[in-house]
Amino acid sequence: MSTPNNRRSQPGHLTTETIAMFVLIGVVVVALGTVYLAVKVGHQLAGLPPAPADPWEVLFGVFKGTVAWPTASTVVASGILVIALVLVALGWRLIARRQARSSRVDPAARYMGRGRDVESLTHKAAAATAQRLGVHGSPGVPIGRTVGTSTALYGSWEDMHIDVWGPRTGKTTARAVPAILDAPGAVLITSNKRDVLDATRDPRATAGPVWVFDPQSVAREEPTQWWWNPLSYVTDEVRAAKMAEHFASGSRDPGARTDAFFDPSAQDLLAGLLLAAALDERPITDVYRWLTRPTDKEPLGILQASGYDLTADQVAGVLFAPEKQRGGVYGTAQQMASCLTNRQVARWVMPASAGDRRAQFDPVTFVRDGGTLYSLSKEGRGTAGPLVTALTVAVVEAAEALAAASPGGRLARPMLGVLDEAANVCRWRELPNLYSHYGSRGIVLMTILQSWSQGVDVWGESGMRKLWSASNVAVYGGGVKEKEFLEMLSALIGDYDKKVSSISTSRGQRSVSEQLTRERILDVADLQALPKGRAVVLASGNRPTLIETQPWMTGPHAEAVKASIAAHDPSAVATIGQAERELAAVQQSLAACPPPVQS
Repeated sequence: MSTPNNRRSQPGHLTTETIAMFVLIGVVVVALGTVYLAVKVGHQLAGLPPAPADPWEVLFGVFKGTVAWPTASTVVASGILVIALVLVALGWRLIARRQARSSRVDPAARYMGRGRDVESLTHKAAAATAQRLGVHGSPGVPIGRTVGTSTALYGSWEDMHIDVWGPRTGKTTARAVPAILDAPGAVLITSNKRDVLDATRDPRATAGPVWVFDPQSVAREEPTQWWWNPLSYVTDEVRAAKMAEHFASGSRDPGARTDAFFDPSAQDLLAGLLLAAALDERPITDVYRWLTRPTDKEPLGILQASGYDLTADQVAGVLFAPEKQRGGVYGTAQQMASCLTNRQVARWVMPASAGDRRAQFDPVTFVRDGGTLYSLSKEGRGTAGPLVTALTVAVVEAAEALAAASPGGRLARPMLGVLDEAANVCRWRELPNLYSHYGSRGIVLMTILQSWSQGVDVWGESGMRKLWSASNVAVYGGGVKEKEFLEMLSALIGDYDKKVSSISTSRGQRSVSEQLTRERILDVADLQALPKGRAVVLASGNRPTLIETQPWMTGPHAEAVKASIAAHDPSAVATIGQAERELAAVQQSLAACPPPVQS
């Protein structure tokens, strides 16, 4: 299999001698034009005979004294020179501004995708796709602007996204928030912090109801208005197995070893108990209660009475196993469902009383009517991550079912899922296998990770590569120190042919020879130290391109976001001030990193 040719030719550049020559020519042209116009206009104003038509004759005539230079010519020449100086000052200021917005990696943009190389990502292309799909109000998911040409780039409503941004590189302000604000339909967000919620809550409230699932009190939200029953998702043994897998993957530490017998057995037992609780309309906390009573035959009877004989046999196999074996399986299952012991968590997933009047969240209604769902959780011991994952999957599968019943097999209004901190709070094991499928259904997902290894911890090396390959738009925002990932990224960006000149002297003869050398457009060191405010975009069918990120502070929703933060963030003044300082710091750092001089 041949590798694609990513090599680019080195663009031409001006030498110091060439620049000096152009400056000299410009000075001569301006001087000649100034004298000629001053004499022509001056003679007309002073009533003198017309000046010669030849500019050179006028110039030399003035020097020799054969062509008159009236006072009016002095006034005209002064005016022309003032105008020329103003134009030069404006030009210098524009160049200085452009230089101030440049970073040390910006010269690489000349070798990367621009113009037709990223045509399918432009506003025009994205808007055409949106029109074809019948989507109104948004051309697509904003990505950023190309360095150099400042072309706005968008992912279409058929594209799936994956983002790898290191800590404090601006992924929330430059990617998550702008994407959420521009979404035309329902939006699903996962996060381990409240910043996204506070910034987008009020702007999104104009598009539909806002739901905040906060079982670990990340944003101090209370379950006074609504609750969600996880067992409403469990309609058969297949869905019970899926939910058990969410509990299993969400309860393990990244990279933790699993037991080849006890872990699968515990997961199967948990699936059976979840199904039994759902069939008997029990609260989900009864599942944990059964796990603490290894000899309780009640769930076995429920499964047998409901006709799930094989699932009942599976539970019975553990129930009647030798005591030590049974204790090991039940103990492992207890660890998987340990988040159910948290009373704060339980308030969100079970009725408060028999007459609980709170609204019950329905994923189907949410997707159909639109709105915004924020699912918040912390990583670590006692995490509610399994429930966040289960809720995310329930919503996405509800959207998939609605899409299948819709014209064209896709949602009329696409649903956006921003899975921020996906490796920490939303460990959806099957995500890589389903990623490419959702784009054709109108379900656009953006998985945001802090590093490549985070994804490997959840999905394994092959799963992470599958997720990367299934994404139509991949964005790297800097801050990652993993050599293997950066080497892969550098190779995907490609090489360029650099022209190197060498001068030699022999026997008084001076000779110049030129040769081409292959160099990486952005090497590992460049990518590791990618300045804040810059990101690399790799999109299907397009050359890799370097972009200038567009934080919400620079977008059309800036005032609405500030108002939302002021209304909900307890430290709003500090948060807004920090956002403005970050933006100023980016601009300052770019000004301090002018592009290197090309040899």
